[in-house]
Parts: sequence; C-alpha cells; structure tokens
Amino acid sequence: MSSDEPDVRQPPELPAALLAPWPVIVVITCGWLIATVLAFTVSALHDWRPITVAGLGVGVLGTSIFLWQRHAVRRGARGAQQGLS
Repeated sequence: MSSDEPDVRQPPELPAALLAPWPVIVVITCGWLIATVLAFTVSALHDWRPITVAGLGVGVLGTSIFLWQRHAVRRGARGAQQGLS
C-alpha cells in the first residue's frame, strides 16, 4: 500500500444484542429496586434510603428522555438523536 492512499477499512458492525438498550435498562432498574427494598427493610442500610430513591428517580428521568428521543426519531423530528430504534 502506498503512503498517499488513506486507510479506508471500517470496523465491523456491532451485533444487534449489544445495541439493544432495553436489557441494560431492565437490569439496572432491577438493581436499584433491590437496593431500595433492602434500604427500607434492613435497618443497617437506612442511610442508603435517599441514595436509592435518588437512583430510581434518575433512572426514571433517563428512561423518560430516552423514550422521548426515540419517539422523536420515529416521528421524524429534525433535531432528534439518531440511531435509536
């Protein structure tokens, strides 16, 4: 290969299983739910209550923004994030 030819090789596409956001959302939500239940049932973890409730709140906010952006992509909005299915 000569030095004036650019390297045009592209990396392989990721498998669809690695691009799916729902398994990640479900696993992380389950983790926060378990932590919240433990924080409210185990007296030694009572200091974790505000953290776990905040974690659930941030998760709900993030999932809401994801769903809103996905709806905008499907609607065809110009300013919508690309790549969400």
